[in-house]
Order: sequence, then C-alpha cells, then structure tokens
Amino acid sequence: METFFASCPRGLEGLLVEELTAAGASSIRAAPGGVGFSGDWPLCWRMNLESRIATRILWRLQESVYHAEEDIYRAALALAWEKHFDLSRTFRVETTAIRAPLKSLDFVTLRIKDAVCDRFRARLGERPSIDTHAPEVRIHAFLTQQHCTLYLDTSGAPLWQRGLRHANVDAPLKENLAAGILKLSGWRPGIPLLDPMCGSGTFALEAAAMTLGRPPGLERVRFGFEALNGFVPERWQALRNAALANIREAAGPPCIFASDIDMRAVRATRRNLEDAGLDHLVRVERRDILACRPPEPAVPGSVPDSVPTGILVANPPYGERIGDLNHLAELYPALGSTLKRHFAGWTACFLTADTRFPKLLRLSPKRRTPLFNGALECRLYEIRMVAGSCRRQSPTR
Repeated sequence: METFFASCPRGLEGLLVEELTAAGASSIRAAPGGVGFSGDWPLCWRMNLESRIATRILWRLQESVYHAEEDIYRAALALAWEKHFDLSRTFRVETTAIRAPLKSLDFVTLRIKDAVCDRFRARLGERPSIDTHAPEVRIHAFLTQQHCTLYLDTSGAPLWQRGLRHANVDAPLKENLAAGILKLSGWRPGIPLLDPMCGSGTFALEAAAMTLGRPPGLERVRFGFEALNGFVPERWQALRNAALANIREAAGPPCIFASDIDMRAVRATRRNLEDAGLDHLVRVERRDILACRPPEPAVPGSVPDSVPTGILVANPPYGERIGDLNHLAELYPALGSTLKRHFAGWTACFLTADTRFPKLLRLSPKRRTPLFNGALECRLYEIRMVAGSCRRQSPTR
C-alpha cells in the first residue's frame, strides 16, 4: 500500500472523499485543499483516469522536520530518487508553503533540485536534466512551520485539463470545479440542466460526459505515473479498457441546454461539444439570460416527481472577471424577476465572488457553499424557486 494526497479546489473536499470511498481507498483523511488516502498503484491510476474532482494525485515519499534550508536538502538527498525515475527523465521541483519561516521558497526549490542531482551523481555518475516547462517528472515539496513533505506527481498536467475544451472565451471555469458544482447542485443525468451563461461550455461538457459515464481523463495523452519506475503498461491498458467498456449510450433527446448572449461563446461551446463528440447531448443557442425560459423535459414523465423540475447553473460575471459593477447591479434584480416569473420548481445555483449577489437578486439562498475559483474566494448560492415563496416580505405596518 502506498500513501497519496489528492488535491482539489477548496470547498470540494467532501466530494473527493466520496469518490475515493467509492473507489475503495483506505485511510481517507480530508484536509483543506485535498484528501490524503492509501491504496495500491492501480487505484492511483484509476483515480487519475476517473476522478472528476481531483486536481492532482501526489505520491507521498517522505515527511521530515526542518529548521533551515539545509535540513530540507539533507532529507531530499537521502531519498532514493534513482529508484523512482530514470536518469533519462527530465524533472522540475515545485514548492508551496503555509506559514513556513524560511525567507525564500525559490531557494528551497533550488536546494531540493541540487539534492536530486547530487543523489543521481553519487549513485549513477550523471544527473538528469531540468525542464521547467514540460517535465516528465514533477517533484512537489510542501512546507508547514516545521515539516517538509516531498511528493512525486502521478498526474502530470492538472487533471482539470480534460483535453475537451479547445475554444475558450473570457475567464473559463476549471472543469473539476464545474463538475463539483454540478454535484453540489443535486444534478444527475436525466434531470434537465440549463446553463444560461455558458461561456465556452464547461458545465455542458462536464454534464454530457457524466451522462455517458465517460472518464474525464480519457482524452489525456499522458499521465505523470507513466514516467515513473514500476509503471506496468499492460495493467494500465487493461484498466483503461475496463473504463471504456462502462461508457453508456445516450438515451432519448437532449436534456442539457446551454445559451449565452455572446455569439462567440455560443460558437465556442458548439465547437467544443462537436470536437468531443458530445454535441448530440446538448442544445446550444444564443439568448439573453433575461429571455431564458425553462426547457421542456426531454421525455415526458422521465423526471421523477421527487426531483426538481430542473437545475440552472451559472458562473455570472462578478467584477474581478468581466463586466462593470454598475451594470451587474442592474442585471441581478432583473435576473431575479426572471427566475421568479418563469422558473418555479427549479433549483438555481450561481457561483460568484460578488457578496452583493443575493441582495441584488432579491432572492434568499437556501445554501451558501464557500468555494475557491483558483485563489478567488467565492460562494455557490443555491436558490429553490418555489412559486410565490421567494419574494422578500414587506414588513407589516
């Protein structure tokens, strides 16, 4: 059994715990920004292929106490790097920290790099090459006030890079954050889904792939674990083939809908869906969000009475991204009126960093979930659109 750490957008740790539990991981421990777990290598490979929430899967090598940079150098020098990857592989070192007392993380990174190279020279007479842009092997160091943990990255490029989104517009949402929002919203295949501010179509792409049970890592060219010693291509191919065999056929007409007022966004979404072979699952059109109306269910009676009529998800502009704050202050009340008039029975979920959003929308969220869009702290506001019950009541005179 090996020990791993799966990183994810902050706020989605609970969903990642659910994925790891379902996959059969053990010793699962949630922490801010990720989840530690234990398992064998096939489990690691499978999580890289199938996790919709994880950003990276890191293999934990060592944790040591340090007081100065040289303590970290000595700890890194003691690791048998030559057993983990070949001399011919390029590598890079990345260092992150929380409240570390050291003056320069760049210097820590340099000393770890020196330790790896010195270890190879001492054992093999040569050192591997550095590649800071597209390394085959990534070494991660994480520092707290007293401890340094060293990892090898089994993912390579971040797992949110599905390889499906070739056309982008302004400020695209990362795919694993979009997948997490869909799960938090309560959406599942078969429930009508509408994204009225679709941008490059991230929500639609994720929902369509989830509808088919298509593994999010299926289109990736390479994973980091393929460059590590001990990788068994035959076992990996068998695991991948098993995942392919579980992909379902689409049943019935589309029940995923995407729209945007910007024709560039509509074109980008259509292109991305077509390139991914998912365009038959999503209906895309140009429309102002204020003119949006609930789509009819794909198949009458296909949605059980126990689930919402439909789910609306959106990542609206919020100043830091695009749009003028004054314009948004005019848009939100009108959006609230549209929801009240036309979306009774729906659940609306909005991701925004604009703390004015619920007040300006004039609707009361049932739930406010803190989420991080990169380094930006946001809230996912969940609003249940029950006819006649969402308007703020005027005080009795």
